[in-house]
Amino acid sequence: MRQLNDQVIIVQVLVGVFLCINTMLIITFFMKDTFYRTMRYILFAVTLLSDCLILILTDLLLILTYFHLSIQVSLCLIMFAVSSVCNFVTPFTLTAMTLERYVASCMPLRHGELCSTRSALQCILIIHGLSSVPCILILSVFFASVSLSFFTQYRVCFGQTFIIRSWQGHLRSAISQFYFLIMCIIIVFSYIQIMKVAKAASGENKKSTHKGLRTVALHAFQLLLCLIQLWCPFIEDAVLQINFMLYVNVRYFNYIMFSLTPRCLSPLIYGLRDDKFFLALRYHVLYFFLYHCLKKVSSRNWQ
Repeated sequence: MRQLNDQVIIVQVLVGVFLCINTMLIITFFMKDTFYRTMRYILFAVTLLSDCLILILTDLLLILTYFHLSIQVSLCLIMFAVSSVCNFVTPFTLTAMTLERYVASCMPLRHGELCSTRSALQCILIIHGLSSVPCILILSVFFASVSLSFFTQYRVCFGQTFIIRSWQGHLRSAISQFYFLIMCIIIVFSYIQIMKVAKAASGENKKSTHKGLRTVALHAFQLLLCLIQLWCPFIEDAVLQINFMLYVNVRYFNYIMFSLTPRCLSPLIYGLRDDKFFLALRYHVLYFFLYHCLKKVSSRNWQ
């Protein structure tokens, strides 16, 4: 059994912290009915759930790979499918949230109509449908190429296990780049339109529009990190040809910078910057803290 090194321990700490924060935010979302009736908060909850899933799965795969632990291919396939879909859900949802800010700033009179709860649910279905396309393409070729006995074998779980033909990887990359090109165009368009409205606005409208502008800018930064994550495998493959230890260090840096970092920005953008959500979060955190303190005091008094 390999010994844990500092890098693996740091990842476990970071993942643990992010999961705790995200869990508190998800609990806060479900505690107040105002949030699950508002489109931007519904989409925010979708990113949190997606980020939690992908953090758990990628961390589990990291541990399995680090200790060279084999699992059944069928279980690995489920983990690959879920993480592959979730990998696209976050950037798609960020784009949808940007469009919601665009409608709120540029078409305020139609905001209630276009950004209703029903529209949010339809948007979530579209997001998950588009996110599933690359995974379906890869797995359909995989199912057609292997026998049933392959699914009962035990192997170390890698995403590359399911790419039988080299063109599958190229096709997935092409779809990913196309998706992100469309997302970048939407975010740039939204930013320019909100900026025009911000220049023409005054008073409270100006303050609200500028806040929407900053939110879109943060979404753009998140999306950039997600886009770079798609290029990481190509960089890692090139580095692997030079030096293995350099490859390990580069892969570790890429995981921290381009996988963990984008997923810690969502709580910052909506969990802390949004006044309504921050007040609700603070209330529930204080309630949870006081409840446990009183419980400990009462248990000591009984003793």
